[in-house]
Amino acid sequence: MQIRDLPHADPGVPDVRSGTRFLVWLGRQQLGGQVRSMLWGLLHHLGIAGLPFGVGIAVQAVVDRDGGRLAFAGALLLVFGAAITVGDVMLHRTAVTNWITASARVQQLLSRKTAELGSLLTRRVAAGEVVAVSTGDVEKIGWFVEALSRFAAGAFVLVLICAGLIVYEPSLGVVVAVGVPLLALSVLPLLPRATRRADIQREKAGKATELASDTVAGLRVLRGIGGEELFLGRYRAASQEVRKAAVRSARMWALISATQVVLPGILLIVVVAYGARLALDGRITVGALVTVYSAVALTYHPLRNFEEIAMAFSFSRPSAKRATRVLTLTRTVTTAAGEGEHKATGDLYDPLTGLRAPAGLFTAVVCGDPDVAGRLADRLGGHPAEPGEDHTSVLLGGVPLDELPLGDARTAVLVQDKDPVLLSGTLQELLDVPRSGEVLPGQALAAARCEDVLDALAQASVDTGGDPMRTRITERGRSLSGGQRQRLALARSLVTDPEVLVLDEPTSAVDAHTEARVAAGVSELRAGRTTVVLASSPLLLDRADRVVLVHEGQAVAVGTHRELLAREPRYRAVVTRETDEELSPAAPRLGDIETDELEALEGETA
Repeated sequence: MQIRDLPHADPGVPDVRSGTRFLVWLGRQQLGGQVRSMLWGLLHHLGIAGLPFGVGIAVQAVVDRDGGRLAFAGALLLVFGAAITVGDVMLHRTAVTNWITASARVQQLLSRKTAELGSLLTRRVAAGEVVAVSTGDVEKIGWFVEALSRFAAGAFVLVLICAGLIVYEPSLGVVVAVGVPLLALSVLPLLPRATRRADIQREKAGKATELASDTVAGLRVLRGIGGEELFLGRYRAASQEVRKAAVRSARMWALISATQVVLPGILLIVVVAYGARLALDGRITVGALVTVYSAVALTYHPLRNFEEIAMAFSFSRPSAKRATRVLTLTRTVTTAAGEGEHKATGDLYDPLTGLRAPAGLFTAVVCGDPDVAGRLADRLGGHPAEPGEDHTSVLLGGVPLDELPLGDARTAVLVQDKDPVLLSGTLQELLDVPRSGEVLPGQALAAARCEDVLDALAQASVDTGGDPMRTRITERGRSLSGGQRQRLALARSLVTDPEVLVLDEPTSAVDAHTEARVAAGVSELRAGRTTVVLASSPLLLDRADRVVLVHEGQAVAVGTHRELLAREPRYRAVVTRETDEELSPAAPRLGDIETDELEALEGETA
């Protein structure tokens, strides 16, 4: 496969039983590229290996004063030089192609898994590890695939050199044939310690990356409470730990590199000393000694491939292990093959909690614990349960979501979590998502009450003539306020117009007046469509057709917002934040005050 053919039409089904098996599987997927790279590598190394024979012939021709043989040696050296040049260029091209295509395959596999798991991924795997796998680990895995063909070519050439020297000059060839394998295997005793130190370094680097990600994500909060210096100190300490671990790891790899320089030098000295004695005794010619000397000197280059493959495997195996840890995460149930296309419609029902959202109605769900609400939103969207949780599937129109093909399940039920992410790009690109076409971007922006956001983007526009739709939004929408980001994310969810829309606290970052207007806009735009909102805001709850109270993991009360305020103390405790004393019959009800405020706000938004 060539780079121009990327991305892969199908990255395949990886072997994720272990990191080593994953690397082997990846190598098999690149088999054609590996063979081409190895053949070019053989041409390159054979050209290098042939130089000593050409030099030896030339030296002996000078000694014998044979002009014909000297010309032949010169032509031979030109051929070997051309082979080295062409082989080196093409080896580099094919090896880099292997690297990039292998890295792209791993990235596609990770992207596919990320899309399958959604927000649950970062709850099963630390955010820093996800970042490390998708960036540095992918590069290290590609490095191993790229180095594999060069190693194979180098090993084959070393065997040829040893066999050729045994045939050409047996007395010196045997010495070389014994010494070269010992040199190639000399790094093995040092690899376990080097690998352990490298693993420690990567582990510390992953923790530092995770700490940095968490710090950046919560920078505004840290500034508000004055905690910047505290987290800066923590990151500084973590960074120093990474530096110390990197120095310890580098020392071992420096020792391995030194070994690969010193030992070939010792072998060369032994061969020259022994060969010189043989030449003095007249048992070999000067040309033969030069040939053997040159051949031993040139084994240094293919021997470096042994060091490289050892280093690449030591670095890539833990990286592959981390990648397989992500790739082994699966949905609760695997869809049976050959069942055809599914189309599920009707009520959304959760057997675990007893929650039912009737088709075509606006259902609000009240949970006392935000974490429980977040997990419930994931369940309603058909996202995999966390380890240890009940894996009973949510039903849509009587059909388990886990039994639907992933694409159909995502199309049928869309979940917007508490902290939606805005990708960098223009507003037009942000709203350019798969959708039914029934809801236009302008309608979605109007329902989410994004008028002030559009004004802010128009004012920030310099090159687009004041067109907010073509104004670029920075990464994660950092140039916008929390409420503005939240409303843009809501507009993006509304424009998709899914069969069922699940919103988890969609207005937690806006003021009460804007919240009332957003609640009205969502209610009007989603009329006749199934909408589930997990919230505790009276302004949203009063707009719902029905409200469900989930207490201790079970749906315990159903009704309208005002009905539940009047008859359900547990509901009032969550929505109005009343204390036990305020819940007593003698105390005035905050719910009555809340009802008056709702009526006042309804009058303002009408």
